[in-house]
Order: sequence, then C-alpha cells, then structure tokens
Amino acid sequence: MSAEEDFQQVGAELADLGVRISTMMGNPALKDQAGKVFASLERDGAMVFRLVRDTTEHAAALQLAGASLFDPSGLGREMKDWVVVPHSSADKWTDLAEAALSRPR
Repeated sequence: MSAEEDFQQVGAELADLGVRISTMMGNPALKDQAGKVFASLERDGAMVFRLVRDTTEHAAALQLAGASLFDPSGLGREMKDWVVVPHSSADKWTDLAEAALSRPR
C-alpha cells in the first residue's frame, strides 16, 4: 500500500476512539476528540507522532530504522516530543498512533 493508504487505514482503525482525519499545515493529520493533532503524514511518506520524550514508546520509535526527531524547519530545531517514522515501518504506525493518542498534551 502507499503511505497515504496506510495513513488512512490507521485513521480508520482508530475511528472508534474518536479519532478523525484532518489536516495540519497542508498535510493529512490525525486529531483526537478535542481537536488536537497527535500524528501527521509528511510529504515524503513518513508519519510523525507526538510520543513525548523520555517515554518507552518514544525511545522504541527512535530505534526503528530511519526514524528521527521531527525537525519541520530543517534548521536543527527538533521538536523533541515528535518522532518521524518512515513508511518502511508502516506496520508500527497504528501502535504508535495509539500511544500518541493516549499521551497527555
């Protein structure tokens, strides 16, 4: 499947938890019941998750091949709570999205 199809699948799997698909800065995004974005699909096909630093989920996500901290500006200003996970690890996206959804904001 394409990254967009995998993203849509994650949204569908979490719909029963009140998750809805929306947009953030022009990219597809997942929002919780309060309307807060907790995951987003990037143009390069990677998905970004708000996992909160110093949690086991955050550390595990960073161990995935090609994963990194999110730097939307590309200027070395990483958003340390957010982890970019490439499409090659799409089989982990639903679990990561569930973890991001359950984290306090």
